[in-house]
Amino acid sequence: MRLPLYQVDAFTGRVFGGNPAAVCPLERWLEDSTMQSIAAENNLSETAFLVRAGDGYDIRWFTPVQEVDLCGHATLASGFVVFHYLDPMAPAVVFRSKSGPLAVTRAGERLCLDFPARPPIPCPRAPEIEVALGRAPRAVLRAPRDYLAVFESEGDVRTLAPSMERVAALDALGVIATAPGRDVDFVSRFFAPRAGVPEDPVTGSAHCTLVPYWSSRLGRKKLRALQISRRGGELWCEDRGERVLICGRAVRYLEGAIEV
Repeated sequence: MRLPLYQVDAFTGRVFGGNPAAVCPLERWLEDSTMQSIAAENNLSETAFLVRAGDGYDIRWFTPVQEVDLCGHATLASGFVVFHYLDPMAPAVVFRSKSGPLAVTRAGERLCLDFPARPPIPCPRAPEIEVALGRAPRAVLRAPRDYLAVFESEGDVRTLAPSMERVAALDALGVIATAPGRDVDFVSRFFAPRAGVPEDPVTGSAHCTLVPYWSSRLGRKKLRALQISRRGGELWCEDRGERVLICGRAVRYLEGAIEV
C-alpha cells in the first residue's frame, strides 16, 4: 500500500526549527498496530493520521511508542497540509479528535489552533519532581495530563538537565517547566520520556495548561511565548476561558509517499 506523507516543521518560520511532525492522510483507518509502526518508523515526536469526515477530518496522533489524546504541533502541521494540499480554498478546518473538535484557522502567515483549556491546580510539594528535574521549582501544579513546574527565571529553565528515567517514573505523561521570559511573556520546556519523547521541541498541548496559568498570573489574555528547546518555537496565545487560542507558523520540509 502506497500512502502520502508530509513532514512539516510547526511553530517556526524556518526549516530545521520548531517541531517536526509527520502527517499521513488516509482514505480509511489502518490497523492501530500499523499506524503505531509508521509512527515508530518516522521516529518524530508525533505522526498525525487524517481521514476525511464530512466537511472536516478525523485525526489521531501517535508518538513512536503510543497514541496520545491531544497534540498541538501535529494538528498545526495537519492544518498546513489541508490548506496547502487537500483543500487549498478552505479558510478553516475542523478536526474531530478524542479531545473533541479542534479548529485550525488561517491568520495571515500564521495558523491558529482552538484547543480546550487544561488549567493546572496547586498540588502538594513533590520532592520526586525536584529530584527528576535536578532543581527545585518555586511551585508545582498539576494539570489533567502533566505536572507544571514553575521556576524563577528563564535561565533556570534553560539550564535544566533532567533525569529522563526519573521523569518517566512520575505519575504523569510529562513535566512542563516554565518561567517568566526575558523578551516574551513566558518560556517553557516539555519532557515526556514515558511517551517516547525525552524532550519535545515545541508542545502545543502543553500550552493548554500554560496559557491559563500565565494569563491568570500576568492579568492578560493575549500572551507571547517561546519554547526554549534546542530547535525552539514561537507561539502567540490567547486565553478564552474554557478554550485557548494557540497560533504559530509552519513550513514544509518533506513531501513524498511511504510503502506499507
